[in-house]
Parts: sequence; structure tokens; C-alpha cells
Amino acid sequence: MRRNLPFDAESIRETLEAFVEAGIAKRIEHAAPVKFSRRARRALVRAVVTKLHACWAPAGRVLYVGDADTKFARFDKRGLSKLGVHLEEHGKMPDVIIHYTKKNWLLLIEAVTSHGPVNPKRHQELKRLFAKSKAGLVYVTAFLTRKEMVVHLGQISWETEVWVAESPTHMIHFNGERFLGPYPDSTPTR
Repeated sequence: MRRNLPFDAESIRETLEAFVEAGIAKRIEHAAPVKFSRRARRALVRAVVTKLHACWAPAGRVLYVGDADTKFARFDKRGLSKLGVHLEEHGKMPDVIIHYTKKNWLLLIEAVTSHGPVNPKRHQELKRLFAKSKAGLVYVTAFLTRKEMVVHLGQISWETEVWVAESPTHMIHFNGERFLGPYPDSTPTR
């Protein structure tokens, strides 16, 4: 389902103000305004960067925000490099990456609007892409509404998390022994 989201100067200003309100601009090195293309999943990505970030990774650092056209709308290459992650522009990046510094976790977040959730195939792709990470990997699929989540429910991989923007203080855990945390095969060895 494609939405006709407004993309005018006012909506851009509101998005950037939301970044500042959430304190995100202060946590991104050399912060510059994030510019999204018209096709970007602006509403959901904005909710992820403000609400999910505030509830589930407080004081974390937003290292990457993707966009359909520019791919690297926000890319803290140095921050990822310090965590052992060296990415190529042609890699299949998640939509948002947040480093939850308190627990040393990387939240790899897929914002589902046009593409699918973290399914078993995507789970393995992300695991390979971030294999050298010094931080534990947490896989999160984000939806705007529970109704949208239901459409993709059967595709969501086990050992991942699901977050819904309309209920930002709740997280759905897909089985496994952990809740919002990396699994042993996604945790760096010391």
C-alpha cells in the first residue's frame, strides 16, 4: 500500500525538529540536516529515529538512516568503523542503525512500508553484512500500525524483535531465549 505523504518544507522542518527534540542531532557527529527523497518512508523512519530510539535505546547513537534514493541520508562511517563494521555503498543496508552504547548493541532496523520485514533470508543477509561487529546485533522490524504488521506476520524471522509506531513503548519478541538483546552467534567474542 503506497501512501501519499506530504513532502513540503513544513514536513521537512517537523522531521528535523523531531530529531532535535529527541536529542538525536546532539548524538550524531557532524550533524547536518537529514534530507529524504519523496519516496522515503518518512513517517515511519521519523518514528523509529524519535520514538523507538527514545524508548528502547535511550542515549544511543544514530549511526545510519537510509533513504530510497540517496541510500546514505545519515551515515556515521567513523562510528560504525570503531565497532568493526566497514560497509560498502552497495551493501543491503537496514533502514536505520542505532548503537545502544549502554549495552553495546547495534539495533538493525527495517522500516516496513514497501519492502518486507526481517524474514529468515534478510536475517542471514544482515548477519553476514555485520559479521565483524564488535557490538551485539539486534534485529528489529518496524511498522507504522499493527494492521500493517499483520500483513507480514508470517514472514518475520525468529529471534528478532517487532516494534509498532502506534504503540512505541511496546516491543514484540519473536521467540528465543532473549528479549531485545543479541544472541550468542550475534555477540562478539572477547
